[in-house]
Amino acid sequence: VNLKTFIRNSLIYMNLIREKKQKEICELPKGNRISSVSVKLKKNRKQNKKNMPNVVRKLFRTCNEVFTTYEAGTVPSSSDIERLKVILDSMGPADVGLTSDMPYFRRIDSEGSPPITYLHLYESEKFSIGIFCLPPSAVIPLHNHPGMTVFSKLLFGSMHIKSYDWTELSGNANGNLDPPQPTGVRLAEVKVDCVFNAPCNTSILYPADGGNMHCFTAMTSCAVLDVLGPPYSNAEGRHCTYYQDFPYKSFPGEVRSVAENEREGYVWLEEREKPDDFNVVGAMYRGPKVR
Repeated sequence: VNLKTFIRNSLIYMNLIREKKQKEICELPKGNRISSVSVKLKKNRKQNKKNMPNVVRKLFRTCNEVFTTYEAGTVPSSSDIERLKVILDSMGPADVGLTSDMPYFRRIDSEGSPPITYLHLYESEKFSIGIFCLPPSAVIPLHNHPGMTVFSKLLFGSMHIKSYDWTELSGNANGNLDPPQPTGVRLAEVKVDCVFNAPCNTSILYPADGGNMHCFTAMTSCAVLDVLGPPYSNAEGRHCTYYQDFPYKSFPGEVRSVAENEREGYVWLEEREKPDDFNVVGAMYRGPKVR
C-alpha cells in the first residue's frame, strides 16, 4: 500500500469513529445528558467556592495588608480603617462558627463575674484577632489600649459598653490655674455609655481618642470579635492597665475646670490590679480557616 492510499484510509477510519461517537451522544437518554451537565456544573461551583476566600480569611488578609504598613502606635489611614470596618460590619456568628447555644455562653450561678472564654484566631507583632465569648452578666473590666487601634464587633447578643478618654485640665475664666488633680487619680471624659444590640456597626478606638479605655458588660450571652493593631506587648511598653472609676464629685473642691452641668460626663480613674474575679480561659477556635 502506498503512502497516499494509507493516509486516505486513515482519514476515512477517523471520520467513521467520530460519527459513531456523535451518534452515541445523541442517543443518550435526555435525563442522562441533563444529569451529566448538572454534575459538571456542581463540580465547577464547588471548585469556585473552594477558591473564594471566606470572610475570616478576607479579614486576616486585609489586617495583614493594613497593619504591616504602619509602625506600632501609628493610626492607619481613614481608607484603611474603612476597609477593615466594612468587612467587620458584615460579619455575624456563623462566619466564625459560633452559635448562642455553645457551652461558652451558658449562664453560671456563682458569685462575681462568670468566666469568659477567649478564642484565639491569630497574633503577630503587628496585629491580633480573637473572640471573647461572654455568658450573661460577665464583665471585662475597665482597661486601656496603649498606642493601639482597636476594632470591636459585637457578633450577637446585647452588651453594655462604657468608655473613656483622658482629658487635660484647663485654666478658669479668670486665667488662674486650678488646683492640681488629686493624687493617684486622673480625670477622664466619658465617650460611650450605652447598650449595643447585635447586629450593629463596629466600634473603633484609637491611641488617644474614641474611648481608649473601656469596660464591657454582657446583658445577655454575647460574643465580640476584637482586632488589635498592634497587640499588647510588655516588651514594647504596651501593658494592659486596669482602672477603677470614681464619679467627678468624689473629690469635691479639688478642681473647678468642669462646669457644674457637665460633671456627669467626667470621672476620676485610678490604676488598680487586675480584678480577682476577672477570669478568662482559652479555647480552641473551630471556625473557618484564618489563613
